Amino acid sequence: MKTAAGAAAVTGFPTIVPSTVFGQMAPSERINVGAIGVGRISRGHDLPGIFKYEGARVIAVCDLDAGRAELGRQLVTETYTKKLGKPYDAVKVYHEYHELLANKDIDAVVISTPDHQHAIVAATAVRAGKDVYLQKPASLTIAEGRYLSNAVQASGRIVQIGSQQRSWKQFHRACELVRNGRIGEVKHVEIGLPGDPAGGDATPMPVPKGFNYDAWLGSTPVVPYTVDRVMPQQGFDRPGWLRMEQFGAGMITGWGAHHVDTAHWGMNTEYTGPVEIWGTAEFPKSGLWDVHGDFLTHGRYANGVTMDISGKFPNGIKWYGTEGWIFVQRDGMNSPTAKPGDPVPKVEVLQASDPKILTSVIGPNEIHLETSPEHHANWLDCVRSRKQPLAPIEIGHRACSTCLLHHIAMKTGRHLHWDPEREQFKGDDAANAMLSRPQRSPYTFAEASWV
Repeated sequence: MKTAAGAAAVTGFPTIVPSTVFGQMAPSERINVGAIGVGRISRGHDLPGIFKYEGARVIAVCDLDAGRAELGRQLVTETYTKKLGKPYDAVKVYHEYHELLANKDIDAVVISTPDHQHAIVAATAVRAGKDVYLQKPASLTIAEGRYLSNAVQASGRIVQIGSQQRSWKQFHRACELVRNGRIGEVKHVEIGLPGDPAGGDATPMPVPKGFNYDAWLGSTPVVPYTVDRVMPQQGFDRPGWLRMEQFGAGMITGWGAHHVDTAHWGMNTEYTGPVEIWGTAEFPKSGLWDVHGDFLTHGRYANGVTMDISGKFPNGIKWYGTEGWIFVQRDGMNSPTAKPGDPVPKVEVLQASDPKILTSVIGPNEIHLETSPEHHANWLDCVRSRKQPLAPIEIGHRACSTCLLHHIAMKTGRHLHWDPEREQFKGDDAANAMLSRPQRSPYTFAEASWV
């Protein structure tokens, strides 16, 4: 790996490239990857993101659902068999992530679990000496996020948060224009973000055979199993846990972690957060699902910039400056409301108050933000070079914590004052109590973070 990284530095080529570019890579130089969690986001995004590159090879899968673990093994096996033109039978299957992490042949892991497992699995992984690609949001609580960031920095491992908008051209371009003053001094930011509907059947059901439900609940309280609380037993549709506060905060962290991170990138506030937060939200009055619905929350940063987040705005990020505005969004295919089979609407992904803003040339002496051809490729390159990735853990933690601050404002209904350096609310013990949650044994950080 050192030889390959050095050659890349000399030639200027990325070290992780498709096999069609440089031919087959020697097995000794490949990054062996283990996939922890092989459900919807893994199959649709993370595994395909690794499959592209000859410099990496998925050699293990892990899932608490035995059926999903087997389907994950089949996906990896079939993909590499087709890619290599010969049978591929090197995939090991695990049903407990500590066992996968103990495999010394594995260099790095992709963590695609439900949100409430992100921080604890990632902390365990870096302490086991593995580099990590971690799906966002970084954590369930702000306290967990701080714990994880500290653990990563102490370990020296490479951790990329799955904020892939940083690797998309329109988001990079928007942030670079904003950072270079093309709309003047930024004064306000609007983030469009939908809520989730009420619903879900709370009727207890038998736990499916082969599913370790207790470990899936992890550090959260024991509650009866029902399919709407967890994930579908057939197929990989959007799971019910995304709509349960026990396992996450809803869209405010689910998609909010992407958009807030992009907003921070443009605002140059990636390593801090708001100093004031307030707002309101509607929460379901019936049914199983209990995350927020319609909402409007506000934040103010130390530099005076304000941020509003609501489903009333178009889905995306809009910066308002003293000399205009810039709006950026995903394409129609990647809309949060898009469903398989639906026609893909044509979307203007990058807009501005004056079209000339968008064609502005960034000069050689201006700010040039780091670029990446693809988010998983950036992570794999950094695993080799040991450079920090485009979305390092502390930036991911700050984006996630900002989302959680807006969620706490929804829950309390109070105007909150936040100290971003101490990561504490000022004069509000009740709000500070919401920065962490009790952890259920044996799934606490103290018990589960060492291999």
